[in-house]
Order: sequence, then structure tokens, then C-alpha cells
Amino acid sequence: MNYTTLISVADLAAHIDDPDLVIFDCRHELTDATVGTRVYGESHIQNARFAHVDKNLSAPPNGKNGRHPLPDPAVFMEWLGKAGVSNNKQVVGYDASGGVYASRLWWMLRWVGHAKVAVLNGGWQAWLAAGHPVTKEVPGPKTAKFTGRTDRSAVDAGHVLNNLNSPAMRLIDARSNDRFRGQNETIDPVAGHIPGALNRFFKDNLDTQGRFKSAAELRAAFAPLLGNTPASQTVHHCGSGVSACHNLLAMEIAGMKGSRLYPGSWSEWIADPSRPIAT
Repeated sequence: MNYTTLISVADLAAHIDDPDLVIFDCRHELTDATVGTRVYGESHIQNARFAHVDKNLSAPPNGKNGRHPLPDPAVFMEWLGKAGVSNNKQVVGYDASGGVYASRLWWMLRWVGHAKVAVLNGGWQAWLAAGHPVTKEVPGPKTAKFTGRTDRSAVDAGHVLNNLNSPAMRLIDARSNDRFRGQNETIDPVAGHIPGALNRFFKDNLDTQGRFKSAAELRAAFAPLLGNTPASQTVHHCGSGVSACHNLLAMEIAGMKGSRLYPGSWSEWIADPSRPIAT
């Protein structure tokens, strides 16, 4: 197996017992961090382990580093090893939210150098709709050794600030259109967006069935946003560095490779009142 962006329900079902496959259930709700653990305990895909967005895919916030800061890479890699991920394993993540949380897992594995990671296209709903079995059984311990090294795919607030007016950076905000405009903000204490950012709501990457649109459709949608800016100079952000990963994945599917993530995103940006905002 070598899936690096998406995997279909049919392909995952065909490989469900493959010893070189590690599956993570990434279901989560921003408004209730207990939901994922609860629904995982009720039922999940066979052999799936649980990845908690707040506890495993983030570090504790300190009020200045955003709502979902990246964990220490060594801590993240240790957790991967304890979950059975080694450097040769195929990893698959799924959720029930169009892939937004699974895409955070996808990006983080790539961040530490693991390319064999994919998001289940259509997620939990597509798995159930196809009639595949689910279970309450939690996989037993299967510790492995994972070694990796972080790449340059993440940028910090300083990078964004220093390039606000530079053609060397194209900034794309994955939040909903109204939050981007500074309207109906219900999550963060300050409304608006980073000056110069363009808006691409992550849910627009999906079709009516909750699956990612075709590569051609995604490429046609992102090309006007990038203009003449190379994908490698494109920086994605959102509220806290989670849904932005969905846009990163969409661009990879479209063949527009190498864009970067500002993990701190809006929630970190507004923690320093000296940083400019726009509405």
C-alpha cells in the first residue's frame, strides 16, 4: 500500500487486516472535546485506534500559541510509535466531519517525514453507507519504533508578519466566509482576518456526498487564488491550524504541491494586539 492523499472506502475495506496498516479514528467536536472519545467507544472501524485532536494532535495552549498548537515533534513521534506506527506503515485517518480532523493527522505525519498517510474519502459516513462492519473492540498494544524529522512545512507568526505585503507569500484562510469577514464570530474573542489573506472555506473542497471534489475541480478553484504565486509560497491558516490542513490536502490532491501551514492561525495571531487585523 502506498496512499498519500486519499483512500477510498473500498480500498480500506480490502486492506483492513493488513499488518502494515494503522488506522486512526479522529472524530472530534470543537465545542465538546469529549465527543470523539465517546463515539469511538460506541463503535469504530475495525482495528482503528483513537487520535484525540486536543491531546494527541496538539499541545496544551498557553493563551499565546493558539487553540491547537503543534506538539513537540519528539512527543508526537513517541505517541505514533506507541500506536504501532513505524516508518514503513501505511496510516489512514478518518472522521465524521468531511476529513477536517483527519487532515490534521495527515499533515502532521507529513510534517515529521511520513508520506504514507491518507484520509478516508467520505469518512465515517461513507464507511457506514457502504455497509462495512464496525466494532467496539479496541486494538491491543502494538508498539513500534517511529523515527522522523520535521520539515519546513510550518511557518510561525513572524514569517506571516514579515511577508504580509510581499509577493513571496499567498495567505489563504480556511474559515467560513462570515468569520473571515469578521461577522458571527463565536469561537475567538476578536473578529476579522489577517490582512491580505484570501478566503477558501474548507467545506467547499467537498461534493454533496461529503467526498473531496476531483483533482481538476480543486485545481480550478485554487488556481485563481494563487495567481502566479507558486504553491510552495502559499501559506494556509484558519482559526487554530486544523481546518487549514483540509485546504493543504485539497491542493495536494489537485497536484499543487508544497504549500505550508501557519499552525497558530487566527487564534494565535490575535493574542498579540500589535498584529494588524482586517475585516
